[in-house]
Amino acid sequence: KVKKLRQVYCTDRKMSEFTGVPGTKQERTFIAIKTDGVQRGLIGEIIKRFEQRGFKLVGLKMIHATEEQAAGHYHHLREKKFFKNLVEYFSSGPIVAMCWEGSNVVKCGRMILGATNPCDSSPGTIRGDFAIDTGRNVCHGSDAPETAVNEIKYWFKPEEIMNWTSVQVNQVYE
Repeated sequence: KVKKLRQVYCTDRKMSEFTGVPGTKQERTFIAIKTDGVQRGLIGEIIKRFEQRGFKLVGLKMIHATEEQAAGHYHHLREKKFFKNLVEYFSSGPIVAMCWEGSNVVKCGRMILGATNPCDSSPGTIRGDFAIDTGRNVCHGSDAPETAVNEIKYWFKPEEIMNWTSVQVNQVYE
């Protein structure tokens, strides 16, 4: 039986230190570089774009997701006809799981990635620059702060998320 993403909300300080605080400079999002992005050598380019925007990387690991993990991550798409192919693809090779922190990082992260369908993505976005097909769209990003909380908890343990202060915070925020 496939485990679903656990529904978790920030209700205490310890949890918010792990998953972030939506609507603040400590908002966090989950970004995954899918296996096609890894195989094509795009890890550095994708990290660079988030760092150049001023976001802080607080969690990073390369893993080979199992089909069960992939199915759990995409459980909300279970009824879609492409679900089986998506799960097989997501678990077919290494992925890079990342947790990013910053003000409006969920919304801005989606803008950096571009539309799910690369043909609808603007040039300058990751998918607009590096993807052609929806089924091989290089990366995944949380679509809402609540989703980010659940995805971060799904892919990371609390000790895998680093709370640290960037020296550039005063150059990025008022």
